[in-house]
Amino acid sequence: MGFWLRFLWYHRNYIIITITPLLLLPLPLSIPSSQARCGYAIILMALYWCTECMPLAVTALLPVVLFPMMGIMTAGAVSVEYLKDSNMLFIGGLLVAIAVEHWNLHKRIALRVLLLVGVRPSLLMMGFMIVASFLSMWISNMASTAMMLPIAKAVLQQLQATEAQADERDFQAAAAEDNPAFELELADKKQEISNSRQPDTKTQQESLRESRRQALEAKYVHLTKGLSLSVCYSASIGGTATLTGTTPNLILKGQIDKIFPGNGDVINFASWFGFAFPNMLLMLVLSWFWLQFLFLGSNLKKSFGCGVKSDRDKEAYAVIKEEYLKLGRMKFAEGAVLTIFTLLVVLWFTREPGFIDGWATLLFNKEKAFVSDGTVAIFILMFKLHLGLTGKPVKSPPSLLNWQVVHERMPWNIVLLLGGGFAMAAASEESGLSKWLGESLSPLQNIPAYAISLLLSLLVATFTECFSNTATTTLFLPILASMATAIKLHPLYVMLPCTIAASLAFMLPVATPPNAFAFAFGNLKVIDMVKAGFMLNIIGILTVNLGVNTWGYALFDMGTFPQWANITEGISRAAAEASVIS
Repeated sequence: MGFWLRFLWYHRNYIIITITPLLLLPLPLSIPSSQARCGYAIILMALYWCTECMPLAVTALLPVVLFPMMGIMTAGAVSVEYLKDSNMLFIGGLLVAIAVEHWNLHKRIALRVLLLVGVRPSLLMMGFMIVASFLSMWISNMASTAMMLPIAKAVLQQLQATEAQADERDFQAAAAEDNPAFELELADKKQEISNSRQPDTKTQQESLRESRRQALEAKYVHLTKGLSLSVCYSASIGGTATLTGTTPNLILKGQIDKIFPGNGDVINFASWFGFAFPNMLLMLVLSWFWLQFLFLGSNLKKSFGCGVKSDRDKEAYAVIKEEYLKLGRMKFAEGAVLTIFTLLVVLWFTREPGFIDGWATLLFNKEKAFVSDGTVAIFILMFKLHLGLTGKPVKSPPSLLNWQVVHERMPWNIVLLLGGGFAMAAASEESGLSKWLGESLSPLQNIPAYAISLLLSLLVATFTECFSNTATTTLFLPILASMATAIKLHPLYVMLPCTIAASLAFMLPVATPPNAFAFAFGNLKVIDMVKAGFMLNIIGILTVNLGVNTWGYALFDMGTFPQWANITEGISRAAAEASVIS
């Protein structure tokens, strides 16, 4: 029996890949309709994504095979979905991140901020959270976590060593003060009593020293856990603040543009930042308070410290300063990357700010939306590659980016994953599955809108603990769009909070790469992550729903059902596009 169980476990991926399509086959055979065939393909992809029996990107390519063979979409129409404008934005944003990492600009920023905030426990945690969240707005969550945790380890090791030395000095000083009294006491007693008590005194001293050492070690083990979790959690939180910060954000933009092509660019870099950045700040502050209470206690005065810096603080500060000085003066390439990065952000914000006409509207988009955020990202890419690939005189500055570095660091699999999600959304519309799902969910119209948003956010946040946030958003967003259209609710009212909820995977080590990295680095137990992450999930869900019902409600005019969300109009346009392509 044990042999067969091991055999099944070792070959589980092959079994899932082979058996799952056969088990689902009765669905399209018993219901001969395009909706059933599309549902079969989507359920199959969902199960493959959830079990990860094959790489996520390989599963994302299944629509190229399944949809044409099932008569849902032509091969040409499916293939077009794999390189949309959102993919260009994703590629351009990641190239900026690669350039920043390649020249260690992110490390310079991180160390500089830590030098500003100081090394007191609460301030140290606050500093690491601020830096990790800021970096994750522009580079991958995993990269910011992997860069910050070794710095945290070095600082904590120095703090522990310094405090251990101080404790030893205090112990020896106390022993020296007690010795005269002890010797006077011994002089008044007999020699044999003295000989019998002296070993006991030494034993007590050694026992006290050992207990202090163990207490100090336990203190820093606890602090290491708290700091490790604060870094990985703030990295995930920071990624929600910008449109390019994490993949689910781009999936939302792509799905909105695909399902509702006449949306008037409702989701762009500026509008997303206007909603998500305040939400990120609120979530970060509340998360800091929770982690402070959990790992440092409720005595803020003690945690922050007051008065003159101690020797321990000065020595830990010296460690950070030494790491910063190792970087040397800012190089030309770092300055150039910082300039290009700043230019990109400014162009993104001013392209279509919303309250006034942006530069794209004034110059290019007078009659139609020709220029998008993806255009800007690729333009900056060309500028960087131009600096890196032009002629190389003897004294020319180093290249900012070359294609070899891009090829090694670019996660091309995510481009395919995005495309697979867009293809699923297109097939759902083309087959009528989206309309059927929306009509099936129409009874939700009797539930208050805020309750729908809250429950769906909770569902997505629970689901994403076990499955990747990319797969979660890809599966849920088309269904949520259909539901919102059926009950005449603004699509962003449910799609926006659920997208951010997909990034709130805080409870399990396997939920995100930053969680796994912190779990291994901080010697954490699963229960440590569950205790800290459960409350952070609640905080995240409440803050994003607060944002949707306050500033987000006004920003996206969620009080009215928009004309562009008319599903009939969306389906007819999609059908027209498909006929033109074919």
